[in-house]
Amino acid sequence: MMHSVDLRATSSSKAELAAIIPRATVDPASAGAAAAALIDDVRSRGELALLDQAERFDGVRPTRIRIHARDIGFALGQLDRAVRTALEEAIDRVRRASEAQIPAGGITTLAEGAEVVQRWQPVGRVGLYVPGGKAVYPSSVVMNVVPAQVAGVGSIAIASPPQRQFDGSVHPVILGAAGLLGIDEVYAMGGAGAIGALAYGVPDLSLDPVDVITGPGNVFVAAAKRLVHGRVGIDSEAGPTEILIIADASADPRLVAMDLISQAEHDELAAAILVTDSTELADAVVALLPELAARTAAAERVAVSLSAEQSAIVLVDDLTAAIAFSNAYGPEHLEIVTESPERVLDSIESAGAIFLGANSPVSLGDYLAGSNHVLPTGGGARFSSGLGAYTFLRPQQIIRYSESALAAVRDDIVALADAEGLPAHGEAVAARFPD
Repeated sequence: MMHSVDLRATSSSKAELAAIIPRATVDPASAGAAAAALIDDVRSRGELALLDQAERFDGVRPTRIRIHARDIGFALGQLDRAVRTALEEAIDRVRRASEAQIPAGGITTLAEGAEVVQRWQPVGRVGLYVPGGKAVYPSSVVMNVVPAQVAGVGSIAIASPPQRQFDGSVHPVILGAAGLLGIDEVYAMGGAGAIGALAYGVPDLSLDPVDVITGPGNVFVAAAKRLVHGRVGIDSEAGPTEILIIADASADPRLVAMDLISQAEHDELAAAILVTDSTELADAVVALLPELAARTAAAERVAVSLSAEQSAIVLVDDLTAAIAFSNAYGPEHLEIVTESPERVLDSIESAGAIFLGANSPVSLGDYLAGSNHVLPTGGGARFSSGLGAYTFLRPQQIIRYSESALAAVRDDIVALADAEGLPAHGEAVAARFPD
């Protein structure tokens, strides 16, 4: 079911590893022209464009794009009790973990009367995208909304695709999760058009533009986020989900197989990778996968994902080589299932979220670990982080100098300004000391 990559008895540089890493061929640039056309359509025709796009891509024409507050309240009241209890627990855990992400402000005193104040300010308004299609993601409502609320964002809007089985409204479980968090601004719109609507606003919907857009989506959503980045901030261009498991002979092959399947369940383009120095473990996992995958509700989707180019079992000589491969890959989710996972962790450089030991599966992080499941994919973990309260904060420096403190650096400022050919800079300072 899964193909193998044998790296034993080889020595590869990081660049060479990057060249052989199995990945799905998903490039937001390939959808750029289509996404741009959809965004432009929304900018020129507003609500009518969103209605037409919903009919074209979602198979339903919503009665209204903005969901009425009473419908959100009704959906909250109709939430299954077990689902509501689970969401409440997830909200509490994510809120507590997010609160730890708020950086402390501070004052640096450089000399008497010379201070630089560091503070963190929330953005004013955010747009949160919650995908809909192959699955329903109330957990993504939690993961997007809670960090924004913890950061102190004052205005939050949610966009989620209209659902044909619910007459063009947003899925009721999504609405219920929004209601649970006190969000009353929800729009039945999806894809690139929704990203454009959030970035530029839609006057005939009284939808004001946002400052930051976060949340995962398909390749058109990723392409749209790339296009509007600069007008608004974004979290990342999140693509299909990924799991990479570093495991040795001590790992339970059944649990490893189940964890690979759990992420393959998301999408045919999901990546599931096992990196191991144990041929016995690899063989056992390969033997178990067909039977376990066939039992899942999304068996066909899982089979496609596991047999595709982006999924593989990678054989290495030792855990040092496994770590090198993982760091070159930069996985969204990294599980370390070894005899001493903490030792492996010490050498890990790049991963969106790291799960240590057999009792910390990725599924835990998807729902109730307290960590955030909106994470960089496609190698993005090498240079970016997952969603957090810090995503919605901007560091600001406040400079406060007394007259004597400015006088102490006057000559240095003049010297540097003259050296740069910008004498008016120095003159602006000197003007404060006419004597």
